[in-house]
Amino acid sequence: MKSVVRRLSVLAAVGVFMPGVAFAGEGMPQLNFANPLTVMQAAWLLVIFLALYLLLKSWGLPQVASVIEARAASIKSDLDAAHLARTKAEEAMAASAAATKQAHAEANARIATEVAGAKAEAAKAAAALDEALEVRLAEAEATIAAARAQAVGALHQVASETASNVVSRLLGVAPSPEAVAASVGQVIAARVA
Repeated sequence: MKSVVRRLSVLAAVGVFMPGVAFAGEGMPQLNFANPLTVMQAAWLLVIFLALYLLLKSWGLPQVASVIEARAASIKSDLDAAHLARTKAEEAMAASAAATKQAHAEANARIATEVAGAKAEAAKAAAALDEALEVRLAEAEATIAAARAQAVGALHQVASETASNVVSRLLGVAPSPEAVAASVGQVIAARVA
């Protein structure tokens, strides 16, 4: 940067004095260096230019450079912070996804365990209920069979007495109780079956 500033100052000085040399003979009064006023103005121009150059070099440009460096450092720190935040966010998202996946797996395993337990309890309850129903069915069938046997026995007795009375009245002779019982038994067996 120093070499660029030096080159510019040399070019500015050459640019100030060259036109005076080129146009001195042609009559431009502002470039007539034979006139002491023109020389004085050129000298003051160089003094002011040199003062501005030194002022900018020693005070202005270092401040601008420090502001640019501070801004670059601020931008770099902001970018570093953004990269760090992005990395942390990606890690947090990955951890959250892993935790969610693990929670889903645990929930599915627990649901499967609970369903299996409920099915086992339902199967036990169904088996117990089936067993109780079988017992009650056997009792009901036994009760029905006993009631049927009792009804058939009562029917056999009533039918035997009725048949004996009818035959005695019709024929006037009392039939043998064994023959009546056998005939009534055959008829009832044919009807009941």
